[in-house]
Amino acid sequence: MPTALITGITGQDGSYLAELLLEKGYRVVGIVRRSSTTPYERIGHLVDRIELVSADLLDQTSLTDAVADTQPDEIYNLAAQSFVQTSWNQPVLTGEFTALGVTRMLEAMKKAAPRARFYQASSSEQFGKVVETPQRETTPFYPRSPYGVAKVYGHWITVNYRESFGLYAVSGILFNHESPRRGLEFVTRKISDGVARIACGLSTELRLGNLEARRDWGFAGDYVDAMWRMLQQDAPDDYVIGTGETWSVREFCELAFRVADLDYREFVKTDKRFERPAEVDLLVGDPSKAKAQLGWERRVSFPDLVSMMVHADMERYRLQGHAPR
Repeated sequence: MPTALITGITGQDGSYLAELLLEKGYRVVGIVRRSSTTPYERIGHLVDRIELVSADLLDQTSLTDAVADTQPDEIYNLAAQSFVQTSWNQPVLTGEFTALGVTRMLEAMKKAAPRARFYQASSSEQFGKVVETPQRETTPFYPRSPYGVAKVYGHWITVNYRESFGLYAVSGILFNHESPRRGLEFVTRKISDGVARIACGLSTELRLGNLEARRDWGFAGDYVDAMWRMLQQDAPDDYVIGTGETWSVREFCELAFRVADLDYREFVKTDKRFERPAEVDLLVGDPSKAKAQLGWERRVSFPDLVSMMVHADMERYRLQGHAPR
């Protein structure tokens, strides 16, 4: 039975990846930070089938001990300070987790499990102010936020450890991927939750930033399959994972409100407080390499993804006793 060690297992991607690996017969171990509470909402249905160990991306010794104790065959580094807006308010902490945290995980693997295979969660935000469209593995990075800059560091340190120490280490440059498990601070979940609240009479408006920003949005459950496929190849390499399509925030709103038989124009208000200091206007990935070499394809369409998220949030409020009006 292969063993997988996942940082960020309590997050959106970590929970979907844990499900996938359990289905494939893995022993799944998740790294969690010591806390006085247990924020396991996304993995509550899995806690009796996985193991959890305490460690912290800010602490080298704890990470090395976690790797040494579990002896994983595969390591998935998904943990990060992953909200772009927060990275402007907490740029140093973002660098510690999202950049140097990668180095600490690679060091832990090099010392305690050098034959393991390592996956680094890179991001389309690394492309930022894009120099070519669509973005592919050879597109130069031009990050436009402390988060994007930190992710560029994490990406290149992974390449450096692969080339310098012969480690099996790859980066998946994933474009935006969403689900009902997405955090409420992210615009897609903010929209789906906002629609549900308005439909249930709990709110009268939804305030958003730049409605014209365009993104390549896919389903997180599809994208964790790509992560796993990257670690099954004979040789390590980096891959862009996306849909090749772009949709605007405005179009997301239009589809989301339509699910609840509402017109977004009656409820959505723009608010400059939610605009980024340096906006990223257009991101779209070219996943042709992943399709050709990994056999990976997305399964959930954008309209189906939006519908899935809105229905999940409406059901959540219904279970709380708030029926849609």
